[in-house]
Amino acid sequence: MKQSKHVLLGVALLAVCAAVSAQTSGTLKKIADAKAVVLGYRTEAAPFSFTGSDGQPAGYSVDLCKRVVTSLERQLKIAPLAVRWVPVTAENRIGQLTSGAVDLECGITTVTLGRQEQVDFSNLIFVDGGSWVSRVDGPRKLTDLANTTVGVLRGTTTEPRLREALQARGVTNVTILTLRDEAEGVTALVDRRITAFANDRITLVGRVLKAQPQGVAFALGEEDFSFEPYALMLRRDPGFRLAVNRALAEIYRGDAVADVYGRWFGVIGPPSPLLLSVYYLNAFSE
Repeated sequence: MKQSKHVLLGVALLAVCAAVSAQTSGTLKKIADAKAVVLGYRTEAAPFSFTGSDGQPAGYSVDLCKRVVTSLERQLKIAPLAVRWVPVTAENRIGQLTSGAVDLECGITTVTLGRQEQVDFSNLIFVDGGSWVSRVDGPRKLTDLANTTVGVLRGTTTEPRLREALQARGVTNVTILTLRDEAEGVTALVDRRITAFANDRITLVGRVLKAQPQGVAFALGEEDFSFEPYALMLRRDPGFRLAVNRALAEIYRGDAVADVYGRWFGVIGPPSPLLLSVYYLNAFSE
């Protein structure tokens, strides 16, 4: 019996040591030692993550990350933490994380099982759907995309999801053209190099529909072809993931999430029931 008690005590001590080690190693230790955190952001993914008119990062995901940093200051008992912003693209964002160039990506990254083979994710921060924009006389339904050229951003989930949807609906002869960023998508629509530009719906509303050049009007497709759950992307690091999720849970439990949502999406109305469920289900208590 005494031996069993010693074994149980030893297991408990190991668990405590492991918990303490998790808080003093990995990304959290890197941040604490440097008294700084490096955040990746997208420059052309409004209203989630973009470069504002003042040259500074802005957007819904950026605001959430700023609040996460405030929480990290309390959790690490280090204030202030210096924040360095690093631009990332759809193509290089995973590499920037795994290489250690950035600690947390504050963009519009969809959680997938494939990506989880390389990186980790926070709890969800938003849910969206894939759609497209075209000229006002362009395709409105998914079946209307037959015999057209559709632009997508390279390095995103849009292309495989769109191909799956087209195949499921029996839509054929669609040429997929990969583009660098949303700005090139707008240019390609204006130049008629593409008939439609596919991306996540809110991003299309925030970036593309606002960029309509004089004499050219765009319209949003009437169907979604995918479900896109967004999260903050980070390296595989349980201690850091817990710290980020602790910050998000605190945001979701109070009024902060309503403030952040209202600033960037208030003009289009209240959160959808699905998004409200995301906030509610991730407002974990301590």
